Amino acid sequence: MNLPKNRFAIGCVVMIAMIAMIGIATPAAADSTADTQAIKNLIAKYAESIDHADTTKSVEQLFSNAPEVTFIHPLGEEHGRDQIQANVYRKLMAGTFSERKLSPKDFAIHVYGDTAWSEFNWDFVAKLRKDGSPFHSQGRETHFYHRENGQWRIVHVHYSGVPVTGN
Repeated sequence: MNLPKNRFAIGCVVMIAMIAMIGIATPAAADSTADTQAIKNLIAKYAESIDHADTTKSVEQLFSNAPEVTFIHPLGEEHGRDQIQANVYRKLMAGTFSERKLSPKDFAIHVYGDTAWSEFNWDFVAKLRKDGSPFHSQGRETHFYHRENGQWRIVHVHYSGVPVTGN
C-alpha cells in the first residue's frame, strides 16, 4: 500500500476519514422532529399506564415483545414483557399503591434512525394500599426505543432515585 508522504496529503486523508465517520454517526435528520414528538407521546402514554397500573393494552402498545426487553428498577430487574406486566405493573404498581401519579419532566430525546433513547426526571405521588398513607418519590429514568413496523416501542427502562450528594 502506498501512503502519501507529505503532511498535507496525510491530513487530507485523515480529515476525509473523520468526516465520513461523523456522517455515519450522525442521526438521520429526516423526521427527527416527528420522531421526537412520537417518543414524547410514548412517554406520556407510559406515565398514564403507570397511573392506571394498566397491564393489558398499554403494556402491549408501549413495550416491544422481543425477549431481550428489560426493565431495571430499585427492587429488581425484569426480562421480557410478561415479567414487566407481572412484576412492575401488577405487583409493584397495582399491588403496592391504591392511587398513582407519575409526572415526567426535563426531557432529553435522542433519535438515531430506528433507535432512540430518552432521559427524564419524574415525580411520583401515590397512596399506599396497605394503609392509605401518602407516598412521594422523585427520580430519573432512561428509556431505549426501537422502531418496529413503523411504531416506536420501549426495549429498555432503567430508573433510579435522585442522586445522593456527599454533603
